[in-house]
Amino acid sequence: MTTLRCAIYTRKSSDEGLEQSFNSLDAQHEACSAYILSQASHGWCEVATRYDDGGLSGGTLERPALQRLLADVAAGRIDIIVVYKVDRLTRSLLDFAKLVEAFDKADTSFVSVTQSFNTTTSMGRLTLNMLLSFAQFEREVTAERIRDKIAASKARGMWMGGTPPLGYRPDGRSLAVVEEHAALVRHIFARYLALGTVRLLEAELKQHGVRVPERATAGGKPLGGGWFSRGVLYLMLRRVTYDGRIAHGDKSYPGTHPAIIPSDTFQRVQAMLSEHVQGSRTAPRASNPSLLAGKIVDDGGEPLVASHATKGKARYRYYVSRALHTGASSTGLRVPAREIERVVADRLASQFDDPLALTAAAWLDVPADCFASLHERCGDIAARLRRLCPSSVAALIAQVRIADARVHVDCHADAVATLLACAQHEDAPALLTLTAEVRLTRSGTAMRLVQRDGSASAAQVDASLTRQLLLARGWWKELRGGEIDITRLATREGLTASYVTRVLRLAFLAPSITQAILAGRLRAGVSAATLTATGGVDASWRTQEARLLPTPAGAGLRRA
Repeated sequence: MTTLRCAIYTRKSSDEGLEQSFNSLDAQHEACSAYILSQASHGWCEVATRYDDGGLSGGTLERPALQRLLADVAAGRIDIIVVYKVDRLTRSLLDFAKLVEAFDKADTSFVSVTQSFNTTTSMGRLTLNMLLSFAQFEREVTAERIRDKIAASKARGMWMGGTPPLGYRPDGRSLAVVEEHAALVRHIFARYLALGTVRLLEAELKQHGVRVPERATAGGKPLGGGWFSRGVLYLMLRRVTYDGRIAHGDKSYPGTHPAIIPSDTFQRVQAMLSEHVQGSRTAPRASNPSLLAGKIVDDGGEPLVASHATKGKARYRYYVSRALHTGASSTGLRVPAREIERVVADRLASQFDDPLALTAAAWLDVPADCFASLHERCGDIAARLRRLCPSSVAALIAQVRIADARVHVDCHADAVATLLACAQHEDAPALLTLTAEVRLTRSGTAMRLVQRDGSASAAQVDASLTRQLLLARGWWKELRGGEIDITRLATREGLTASYVTRVLRLAFLAPSITQAILAGRLRAGVSAATLTATGGVDASWRTQEARLLPTPAGAGLRRA
């Protein structure tokens, strides 16, 4: 009789109770061991090695014991894998398909003690796939319930956690007023109405030595102590919580907590803030809305105004310093809107590409068995952000700050939680700050965003340069045939011989340069004009690549 080597795999999502002498892992192992003993007449024999993963989610395959088990399966040391339930092995249909493929490749069977499944048969595979599909459906329904519960609770005016605004402290599912801090909040609102601008308000608070009061989160993390920045003041003045309301997305509901600012005062402040926002496009047929209008500032906190220029049928959008926009100054920033919007959207999307890091950064409370569905939701949101979906971008961004070598993106942490249908820890931060390492380069009065490797922030094919490259190759093919010279070619094209000569240089670019031109990935600032200028194209391909291509990752990069 052939001996079949049986390995038992056990898993528990949380580490609760694992310190006990007989825990959940032991109970699973005992049940599987008894099942193997009942099959002894068929040659089943339990191996001595235990494969136990305690406190780990089934939404990922990166588990130490599971990886050891897969290594032993690949090495041919295991004939049958025995688990208590299918979801102990994995909760993901995609991961399960990968595991079944690995088991089949090693001629290893898979058995569930409580569900009597065996993957050596097609019916067993079908049943398991159906079971995991229902498990996935259950997780998605649970996520919807959480999202609906958060929305319903906020609609009833309940406080759903996070760090309360200055002037409040948590009081169960409501907020209580901290009178000492509330007096400062009232003073800030009153002075803004008197001064008219956040810039003057910030300067006055600093002049009088008024700092953000020091306090602590429920977890003991210290807050405050610094100066009131313009970003913080803008957020305070926009907080509907001070008007006795609870915000949820773009809506707000009457809260169960008392208001700190009278409703008429709060509405006057909102009206004044709205009057000072320039450049937002509200027309329903605006084909290119300025996604960051009213939310983008320079390194000093001065707002950048959404503007545009039209040349022929082409429309170019910019974010411009207010002084430059009004003509009060000849200096300031003029940032191409499409480029900065792409940088911001890509940085947000990259954060959603890593659900675990996002969960930690936004202090989200995610059950261990929900990470698989969380990964899918993050993927959907990242895709929408990369498509520059206005609703997704607007919901997340609180403010974008442009510095010399970086772009800082402040996101609403509660908006992240809402989009992912997750609860936040009580002491979660209000803002999540992301940084994109791009630098600003000036071209005349315009500014360009350039990545650290020297390439433009977004791939953009230069149509003029592409046309000249095609002309150069076509002309060189004719000249090489010997039936025409440069003088006659220039006469035929209605151009000067010197211009034809300069364009012809493009036919001798390195293949890597040609590919970069067609992909829109040349070093920022390289154009048809620079390449056709005197000395624009060197004879050495290596020199061309060093001058015209972005710097390879890790080569000659300076620390920003």
